[in-house]
Amino acid sequence: MAAAFACGCTHVEPPEWDAAPGSLSAAPLPAAVPGLPEAALDAPDEAPPAPTTDPGTQPQTRERPRSSTPAFDARAHALWDAIATDDATRAISSFFPVTAYAQVKAIANPESDWKRRLVANFARDIHRFHDRLGARASDASFVELEVASERARWVEPGEESNKLGYWRVYGSKLRYEVGGTPGAFDVSSLISWRGEWYVVHLAGFK
Repeated sequence: MAAAFACGCTHVEPPEWDAAPGSLSAAPLPAAVPGLPEAALDAPDEAPPAPTTDPGTQPQTRERPRSSTPAFDARAHALWDAIATDDATRAISSFFPVTAYAQVKAIANPESDWKRRLVANFARDIHRFHDRLGARASDASFVELEVASERARWVEPGEESNKLGYWRVYGSKLRYEVGGTPGAFDVSSLISWRGEWYVVHLAGFK
């Protein structure tokens, strides 16, 4: 499922997570995230197949994620379902768990940053992708979430305001078809938790 994405230009790292004073990470928790009911924020791993234990409460590992497991396929389908129906709550299982984010980020109030910035942007991007499908949304069908696995690298602690390491990959593609015509959405960044890929930036890096 992996495919290489070659580029002749000079590689430039995207902006790191903002942990500066006054950033969203230091702001009060919101009453709700636009497009995503508060109930979904409080249960970020609530989606089939339901884990018996929240993986975000478990320790991180250096296991390299694969894109050929039933759990990965379930998250990929959930992501597509959210786009097709314009309902970000359907894809919360594919997003990096808030409990894992709290372990990873060396910032104040990581849970607030997760809710106010990351998930809010995720819900916004789900809506934008749905709008790009337009009237074709009901006729579009999921093909695959193609991960550029050969480009994945281990991010060491301290590189991105993080206190734990993780695998990170840029340039994945969510592929679909409409009436036999192929299409794709770019997935900016996936990062790992315990050997599983999760979306952390769907479109862009803010």
